[in-house]
Amino acid sequence: IWMNSFCQLKAGGGFPMPGRRLWRKTGFKCPICSKSVASDEMEMHFIMCLSKPRLSYNDDVLTKDAGECVICLEELLQGDTIARLPCLCIYHKSCIDSWFEVNRSCPEHPAD
Repeated sequence: IWMNSFCQLKAGGGFPMPGRRLWRKTGFKCPICSKSVASDEMEMHFIMCLSKPRLSYNDDVLTKDAGECVICLEELLQGDTIARLPCLCIYHKSCIDSWFEVNRSCPEHPAD
């Protein structure tokens, strides 16, 4: 295959198409949204992912204990400042702010 590719390139034929098709099929995992994306669509996908606004949330102070924050795995305790996402999931405000620096979706509902 390498010799065939070299000969085609030297003869002005460019790279063989089968290799290009293989690249398209394998793709990459987007570091922003974690979706698999074909390599020839990666640049456009990055632009779309980076231009999406992050989820908005309402911040509040808990009036009673509310289970565990799935980001830091610590308890959500009365008096903690929390963020409530549109899907109604709640997290420590500082945890979801850090999460949103890397991801743009709910940790428990990434497809939403």
